[in-house]
Amino acid sequence: MPETSPPPEDLTGLSLAEIARLAAERKLPPVEKWNPAHCGHSDMRIARDGTWFHQGSPIGREAMVRLFASILRREPDGRHVLVTPVEKLDIDVEDAAFLAVELKTEGTGRDRSLAFRLNTGDIVVAGEGHPLRFEDKGDGPHPYLAVRGGLEALVARPVYYELAAIAIEEAGEPLGLWSNGRFFPLESE
Repeated sequence: MPETSPPPEDLTGLSLAEIARLAAERKLPPVEKWNPAHCGHSDMRIARDGTWFHQGSPIGREAMVRLFASILRREPDGRHVLVTPVEKLDIDVEDAAFLAVELKTEGTGRDRSLAFRLNTGDIVVAGEGHPLRFEDKGDGPHPYLAVRGGLEALVARPVYYELAAIAIEEAGEPLGLWSNGRFFPLESE
C-alpha cells in the first residue's frame, strides 16, 4: 500500500538535503508495471486548479487525494488513468495532474537547486529527471514541471513569479534558471 502520511506543511524550514531525503523516501506503487484490463471511467476529474472531483463533488480528504495520486498514470496515448493490479479507470485532467504550490531554492546560478511542493504533498527537485518547460497557450507562459512517468505539475502563478524574479535577478542570457546542473530557459516551447 502506498505511503499516505501527511506531507510537510511547507518547505520553509527544511534544507534542500532534507527535502531530497523526503522525496527519496516517498514510496509509490509500481503502476508502470501493472497492466490490468480497462474497466471504464472513474467519474473523477482533476481541475486546472488541482482540485480532485468525484461525481462532480470535490474530494475533501487530503489522504484520499494523495492515495489516488499515487496510483495515477499517464498512458502512451496521453490519457490519464487510475491503475491498480486488477483494474484501470480513466480520469479527466483539465490541464496537468498536479499543481506546484511552493518553491524552495538554495544556491545561485549554476549551483542553484529548485525544489517544489505539489498540491498532493509530493516534493520534486527540478533537474535532469524532472525538467521545467514553458508553454505559450496564447494567454502567457504556462510553466510545467515533470513529476513522473509523463505526469506533470502546472506551476502555480505565484510560484512562477518567484521563478521569474530569480531569473531576472541573475540576468542570464538567455533568461532562465539552473537547477541541479541543468539550465531551463524561461521561453515558451
